[in-house]
Amino acid sequence: MPEETTRLFDPGTAEPAAEDLRLLPWTTPNGHPCYLSTDGGGYLATLADGIEEVQLAMGQELLDHARGVLAPGARALTDIEYRWLACRLTEALSDALRVADSRGQRIPDPPDTAEADGSDEQGAR
Repeated sequence: MPEETTRLFDPGTAEPAAEDLRLLPWTTPNGHPCYLSTDGGGYLATLADGIEEVQLAMGQELLDHARGVLAPGARALTDIEYRWLACRLTEALSDALRVADSRGQRIPDPPDTAEADGSDEQGAR
């Protein structure tokens, strides 16, 4: 089983040292992001994958509910119900953006096209 470590990251003190840090789908009690040093396997990485899937599924269900509420002819909600819906949609959007950020950070950079095809830009003049 690959070894992994959990590190708390305070953006006010330092930048992540390694490129292989994964942004996790939860934060510290103080709201700071959590990062995991991993090669993509291991218990915590699998747990994070599962939590991301749950967050996205819950966001989709909430979006479906909001679309139903806003459909023509739907029963009007009370102010409290609209506020609840707005709060939950805000939370779901925050979760989805964190998942997108985490997954985007793990996309490898494309190889340099000049190096990949063996051509040299200076030699092409």
